Amino acid sequence: MKTEIIAVGTELLLGQIVDTNSSWMGEQLALAGIDSHYQTKVGDNFDRIDASLRLALDRSDAVIVCGGLGPTQDDITREVLATVMDAELVLDEQIAQRIRAMFASRSRPMPENNLRQAMVPTGTTPIPQQPGTAPGLVAPIRWVPGVGAVPPGAAPPDGAEVLDRVVYVVPGVPYEMREMLNGTVLGDLQRRAGVSATIESRVLRTWGQSESGLAEMLAGRIDELDEAGNPTLAFLASGIEGIKVRITAKGADSAEAWRLIEAEQAVLEPLLGDLVFAYDDDTMETAVLAELSRLGLTLGVAETITGGRMANRLSSAEAAMRAGTALGGAKLGDPGLAAAAGGDHPDLSGPRTFAGGIVARSEHLAEYLLHAGSSEVSPLGDDLVPPLASTAGAQALARAARLRTSASVGLAVTAVEDQASATAEHPFGTAFLAVSIAAQPAHGDVPAVAHRDKADEIRLPGDRERLADYSAISALNLLRLMLAGRR
Repeated sequence: MKTEIIAVGTELLLGQIVDTNSSWMGEQLALAGIDSHYQTKVGDNFDRIDASLRLALDRSDAVIVCGGLGPTQDDITREVLATVMDAELVLDEQIAQRIRAMFASRSRPMPENNLRQAMVPTGTTPIPQQPGTAPGLVAPIRWVPGVGAVPPGAAPPDGAEVLDRVVYVVPGVPYEMREMLNGTVLGDLQRRAGVSATIESRVLRTWGQSESGLAEMLAGRIDELDEAGNPTLAFLASGIEGIKVRITAKGADSAEAWRLIEAEQAVLEPLLGDLVFAYDDDTMETAVLAELSRLGLTLGVAETITGGRMANRLSSAEAAMRAGTALGGAKLGDPGLAAAAGGDHPDLSGPRTFAGGIVARSEHLAEYLLHAGSSEVSPLGDDLVPPLASTAGAQALARAARLRTSASVGLAVTAVEDQASATAEHPFGTAFLAVSIAAQPAHGDVPAVAHRDKADEIRLPGDRERLADYSAISALNLLRLMLAGRR
């Protein structure tokens, strides 16, 4: 079964919004065993959406149209679909009541414009999942290539080839679209395509090596897998989230697919070593927080160049882990996030692991942090305060972060963040990362932790924003390796 994606929205063509929806849908279709040959972006123009949909129905068995389902005048996907189907738009009272209830639950009056979202072409079926006001639709169509739809009950032109097509219309809001794809669309496509095999995947998230470097490290294994055909490997460069190595396996059922994935993961991990920091939807932050929790440690951060990025990532990750929407600490063989719930993962229901952070953008605040209690803070000794942009300065900041937040671990980042501060020895893009870990005796099942201080100097590419982003993730990675005893 050939499937096509049409993303609707002038903002996509103008570059005001990046079309991440189509890339995500393409990935999910591949994992579901459904071929996807075309992706199209089209603006909010009736004739162009109409032409795009007709072309897609001429060449593809199924079409997913994403966007254009809002309540305003430029949201015209419903009207175009009705025209292509040669059907009438009618009010679906059940959808209308659902929209009214959503507004009532927020104590807000419903604008009459929102009832446009309850208008659906005859012959379509609403998608049961409707997290927002925009309903999704499933539209089976009897289609004659080059001619158009054959209305229900009508006879096709003499001698015409009539094909069974289906159009899925989903909102452009990402979380609404994803709920409908996962809840209805992918399963319906598999049923129509007769896909009986189960396809599963696991992502090994890595940091510290380029995509080409990983490909070289795994070249021999990739050749072996290419010859075998199942499972398969794919690389995905993901910016500050690192390089993802995805293992995809097909089996008669989910258990068989996961057995293949586990076996391949057991081969890859010794080859990749410390580069692997997390799995699937886990992040560097969830991996670090999980290990801190396991060791009974708390974390405070001090930031300059990163401007609160580390604190934001850590606090968001910890909130997700405590809410159960992210786990952290995935183990070899865990069959994905949903199935792993309740498994061998850290208990974060107690006191928070992330104590807090300090963003020292002003020189006065940075100097105060380095001077206050300098005998404990400065690695140079009493009353000797190191330059902020140096390994000694970063180390002092890490100690200050630990002491000022009353945490057991301090993490700090500083950098040469402009050309005016650059020198031949420390050019722009030089980042200084530091960790300070207080000694902790063993208690209960929690092992003893030795006092350790560590600082690194690294060179990072790009402009200031990239320097800040990469400094944050590099500092978290340093802490991860130290907690694992690898640094």
